[in-house]
Amino acid sequence: MELTEVVALRAYAKMMNTISVEPLESILADNFANESQTVFQALESKQAFLEYIIPKLETIRRSNAIVFAEMGTVAAYGKSQPCVILAQNDEANLVALVLAKTHGDKLSRLDLCIVPPPQAAERSGEYPI
Repeated sequence: MELTEVVALRAYAKMMNTISVEPLESILADNFANESQTVFQALESKQAFLEYIIPKLETIRRSNAIVFAEMGTVAAYGKSQPCVILAQNDEANLVALVLAKTHGDKLSRLDLCIVPPPQAAERSGEYPI
């Protein structure tokens, strides 16, 4: 069954909102890529991403930081597309957007973006859990 960007992004948002990798792990392609405009080096495999994100989620949990991951839509890179809008400690403190690419039934890529800014996205009020 074809995995849509919306379904993949909802799984990512659920991971961030529940601080658990479980919703996302099973849909990651083996050659999954994760890039961030705020980090120099890309993560270029499912294993590399999991080795990065699991400790990051643990740090968030231990620090009692609050992450808000909201479904949205943004006009970026020549088209309107689904995204996750990330906020930290307060729903109004927007910090980044996440865009997705899928291939078949797997999530092949996530991009964490600060350009376009998260304020440019249309917010839905949906915080998957």
